[in-house]
Parts: sequence; C-alpha cells; structure tokens
Amino acid sequence: MQIYLVGGAVRDKLLGKKAKERDFVVVGAIPKDLLSLGYQQVGKGFPVFLHPKTHEEYALARTEQKTGQGYTGFECYTGKDVTLEEDLKRRDLTINAMAEDLDGKIIDPYGGQKDLKNHTLRHVSAAFTEDPLRVLRVARFAARFHNFKIHPSTMQLLKKLVASGEINSLVKERVWQETATSLSEQAPERFWQVLEECSALEIILPEIEKNLKKALERLKKAQKLTKNPEVRFAAFLSVLDPASISKICSRLRTPSTYRELALLTSRQSYAFSHSLELNAEELLTLLEKADAFRRKERWQNFLLASECSSKQIPSPNFKYLKKAYKTASSISGAALAKKNLTGIELKENLRKERVLVLSAAFKKII
Repeated sequence: MQIYLVGGAVRDKLLGKKAKERDFVVVGAIPKDLLSLGYQQVGKGFPVFLHPKTHEEYALARTEQKTGQGYTGFECYTGKDVTLEEDLKRRDLTINAMAEDLDGKIIDPYGGQKDLKNHTLRHVSAAFTEDPLRVLRVARFAARFHNFKIHPSTMQLLKKLVASGEINSLVKERVWQETATSLSEQAPERFWQVLEECSALEIILPEIEKNLKKALERLKKAQKLTKNPEVRFAAFLSVLDPASISKICSRLRTPSTYRELALLTSRQSYAFSHSLELNAEELLTLLEKADAFRRKERWQNFLLASECSSKQIPSPNFKYLKKAYKTASSISGAALAKKNLTGIELKENLRKERVLVLSAAFKKII
C-alpha cells in the first residue's frame, strides 16, 4: 500500500502557497485495508476514507468509465491493480494531476510542473470532455490564476463539451458553488470571460450576455474595492433589472443574502446615482429601504456594490450617502423611548427627527 499527496496541495506547494486542504490517494489497497487501520469510510460512489487522527480525506486510486450524462454519469473501479498514473489521468488539468510521495518526491506523468512554469491551464487527456463540470472548473481556475492562459487545445475541448449539450445536465447547486467560489478569486471577471469564449455563458447566464461588457467593468471595480463575494455578485448583476436578477437567483438557488443585496442594488440604483438631488425625506426613505439602521453591514455592502456603477471612485454620491447615514443615525429610537414614546408614536417621531436633522445638515427642503 502506497500513499500519495495529490491535486491542489501539490500544485500550491510548488507555487509556494499554503494549501487550504490536503487530499491523498491510496494505491494498492482495498476498503478493508484502511478500515482495519481505523479509517472511517464516507464515500458512496467510490471509497473515500477519513484519517483516524487528522480527519483528512484518503481516496482509493480509481479509474472511471462514462456510463451516462452529467458529472455523475460515471462508473468507478477501485482495485489494488489501479496505478497512480491511471488515477491521475482522470483529473481535469495537468497542474492538478501531480502527486507527492511520503519522501517528498514529485510524480508528474502529464507535465504539470512544465505547465505551472509556463502559466498554462491544459487538460490531462481526451476524457476531459466526459465531465461538463470541468467547463466551470477551468473557468474558476482562470479566475484564480489570472496570469495563466488556457491552452488552445483545451479551449477547443471546452467548446466541444458545451456543444455536446452535456452542460445542460449540471446540477444548479454545483453551478452556484463554482460561481460563488469564482467571486472570491483574484480576477473573478475571468470566470465569465472564459464561459463566454466557450459559448457556455448563453446557457449558464443568458440574461447577462447583452450587458456583459458593462457587467465585467463593474465586477472589476468591485474586485478592487472589496473581497466580499456578495458585493461582487451584486455589482456584476447591477446592470440588470430586478426581474432578471430574481430569475437568475431562483435558477441558481443563491443564498438569500446574495439575492437580497443584488435586488437592493438594482432597485435603488437610481436613488444612489441621483442621491445629491434627493431631499431630506427622500434620503431617509433610501436609508429605510436599505434597512440601514438595523443592518449596517448590508447598508455598507449596498454602498460598495452601487459605487461600482460610478465613473469616479470614490464618487460624490458614495461620500454623500455615508455622511447622510451618519447624520440620521445620530437620532436613535432608544433616546426617544426615554421620553415615554412607544409604538406608532415612537416610529413617527423617530422619522420626523431624522428628517429634520438631515434637512439641517444638508440644507435640504423637507
């Protein structure tokens, strides 16, 4: 039985980066061998085990045969006769198809180190086209390693995969998982650029195609302003109307926080861009619609996402609304409650006081 560190951990080590997690492949073993050593089996489709102490994942070396549609349409074979090279061959990119033995020796049968040096994303084998999820994975790696280029032959396979219709079988949760991960990468715009180049964008996110250039410009600005993926997502979709955003979020089954911020940014885009023209009551209405007084973090995220539509950063609107929030927040419900005001009366007085303080601060007509 031989154990090898594989995949991203080996790649990141060669790049001088700290790996987020480590995965291992076990060659020359069957399930009972690992179970007898105290490993806990967790895999269903193929045997994956958790180390008894570190709880890291150890998978038996396997080969795969395409038996149906989608990324789940495979029949796996695990046996003592499966070699490390055979296991690595089924992986997506050469930079992810390397292994390291317990002595630190790198096993690289498919040229991963050369492609790392040349900043190239290249497929391992023709079996690449059997898994539609690889379209999204390559796009995500392009967003992570933004100075890497996709090898022309690999792009051709991506286009072939899309044209085959296999991509339509992707489970929506997996589409969102890859999308969400890409939003946190160094160059999130590359994810969508790759999908457009291989014609997957019209399937994954058809609503954005006509406005892609503007959407990417806003996403690039968001990438510079914040690492928050929710803000980046909202900025990217802010070129669309609320109905289209609702449709996208429902289809991709995005978390509610992503959906809420994207819709808020779209719905209040006019108010943000014309905030200098708003009177005191309209300013307060914007703050209330954004739930700024109860959810300060979401208000701040809204400002950042909205700011990405501005030509100048920081924009006058951004600075103006930050000041408006600070001014209105100086009037608190707790202070008014001490005057024995409750319920509707408290709410009405709180709003009145905030309008007055905004009017005084900005010399706005109520």
